[in-house]
Amino acid sequence: MVVQMPDMIRKRILVTGGAGFLGSHLCERHLNDGHNVLCLDNFFTGRKENIAHLLPNPKLKLVEHDVIEPFRFEVDQIYNLACPASPPHYQYNPIRTIKTSIMGAMNSLGLAKRVNARVLQASTSEVYGDPEIHPQPETYKGSVNPIGIRACYDEGKRCAETLFFDYHRENEIDIRVARIFNTYGPRMLPDDGRVVSNFIVQALKEENITIYGNGEQTRSFCYVDDLVEGLIRLMNQTDQTGPINIGNPGEFTILGLAEQVLEKTQSKSKITFHPLPGDDPLQRQPDIALAKEALDWEPTIALDEGLQKTIKYFKEELNSD
Repeated sequence: MVVQMPDMIRKRILVTGGAGFLGSHLCERHLNDGHNVLCLDNFFTGRKENIAHLLPNPKLKLVEHDVIEPFRFEVDQIYNLACPASPPHYQYNPIRTIKTSIMGAMNSLGLAKRVNARVLQASTSEVYGDPEIHPQPETYKGSVNPIGIRACYDEGKRCAETLFFDYHRENEIDIRVARIFNTYGPRMLPDDGRVVSNFIVQALKEENITIYGNGEQTRSFCYVDDLVEGLIRLMNQTDQTGPINIGNPGEFTILGLAEQVLEKTQSKSKITFHPLPGDDPLQRQPDIALAKEALDWEPTIALDEGLQKTIKYFKEELNSD
């Protein structure tokens, strides 16, 4: 249901990476809430199909643009989501990945400074690297290999956080920083290399399920609707800049996830094991005590329900090809 709201309440919201997996859901939610939305994307990993159903809405404006280059708009809020976020995509051109994180942050902050907008950085649990503390609270400084194959993403996001807080201290920019943990749901790319989409697509195609390592490494999976709600609550409260962990604290082994996917898809696929990539974290779980206290937020969609929704989406996608 689309909410009608007075002009004095309706916000002008910029979402960089707005045609991507997360960005498209965030754009849709803001439109449904009655806001004017400017969706900015260079369509490297974003897809026009993700927002095609939103284009008839006169409150949406789509701009094809790369955040590495400056941009100027009159807006009230900026969500900086633009950056390839899965290993095959961010490792495809690692130099451009780190430029996207750093220049995208600087250009978002520069715009916020010019127009006095509030700006949110979509950071990541990858700033914790291969963590030695479990679960990971926001006070943990992380264990990242600065010269590894994942560093273009991990260190790029760490640098973006640095820029946000330096702009906040030096220029009093109104910032928010969210550390996003593994998120899944409809509109993920089928070839993005993340375990949820990988396992579902492989199972539906009756291909071998590919597990790297022994499958005992753990992840915590947050359904996209819960994640979007957390981001909006962080943006709209006035007591916290962050960083705040946004994720589902439910912890699962990669092998356990594969077995759930096989059961739910009733696939005959076999599980195969392969060498673990460099710097792949052995464990990942958010401590969300701060999100509960400051945002009155915690996830509501369990992995079982979220997987069913995501499997349904990929079944429809594969059948339409």
